[in-house]
Amino acid sequence: MRETTQLPKPGRRAPAFRLPSSTGQAISLSELTERGPAVLFFYPRADTPGCTKEACGFRDDTRAFRALGVSVVGISPDPLPAVTKFAKKFSLDYPLLADEDHAVADRYGVWREKNMYGRTYMGVARTTVIVATGGKVLHVFDPV
Repeated sequence: MRETTQLPKPGRRAPAFRLPSSTGQAISLSELTERGPAVLFFYPRADTPGCTKEACGFRDDTRAFRALGVSVVGISPDPLPAVTKFAKKFSLDYPLLADEDHAVADRYGVWREKNMYGRTYMGVARTTVIVATGGKVLHVFDPV
């Protein structure tokens, strides 16, 4: 297994990205943070129990985030059709981004070696990154 990039550090610029989204439009970090802070939550796989609970938790609090001027996006290595289906199935009112080649997960240090039932594999570690207006990292929640 290969070594991954480190998590972004608070006070440093968050890695830039532009990814296709469940809304049908590509979304970039700069577009998200020009309007205000952003919550980026990285999740392993759409429509699994833990990821559904996390995504619905953000959905249930979307009104509070919006009142504070905070954008929320979920990012996973799923293909675009999977994130779109997941967003529709659970009425998620924020975009899910498809990082199919896990390049963004790599840059954020969340593409890691995992172990389940004795099997080792690479995948996304559930992590949340708060990015300030203008693109600097405020806080990293790892593990979530």
